[in-house]
Amino acid sequence: MTFPPLYGGLPENPVAGPWQYAASADTLLTISGFGTMLYQARGLTQTLEVIKAASQNERTVNAVLTDISNPAFRKYASKITCTDINAPPLDNVWPGMTVTVGCAAYLCYPTGRSGSPGREVMSGSDFVLGNFTFYRPVLTMLISDFHEAAEEWKADVSWELDLEEV
Repeated sequence: MTFPPLYGGLPENPVAGPWQYAASADTLLTISGFGTMLYQARGLTQTLEVIKAASQNERTVNAVLTDISNPAFRKYASKITCTDINAPPLDNVWPGMTVTVGCAAYLCYPTGRSGSPGREVMSGSDFVLGNFTFYRPVLTMLISDFHEAAEEWKADVSWELDLEEV
């Protein structure tokens, strides 16, 4: 799927674009067991970063830096933060629970690279821009931690969910 270049190729409001998202939801993010996120995750921020165990660099006796990490540890950690008017369904959600996350964050790779993409693609999320293919990954993750806070007078609920790929 190719989109016309607009502000770097992405529409101003990605939810209003041609991507697939849950009916009646107002976010691209999906989390299994959370149902449709309505007024719970607008304007969220999601980070994707490599887990700590993925980085094992050592120097040889000749002082050359070498990667000795096991490729099995090439996994992602994610932090999702948001402030909206409703809390997400965090009741009975505990660290160690497995969820499937349809990410709001994008990954990209050079178009035509064999074996790409590196993760499962969220249906309808991929598009080509220049020499790169962008997509939202679907990741099976464990919940590491979560926080929720309410600001009474503003009627804001802020929340944060920490996840790590299984």
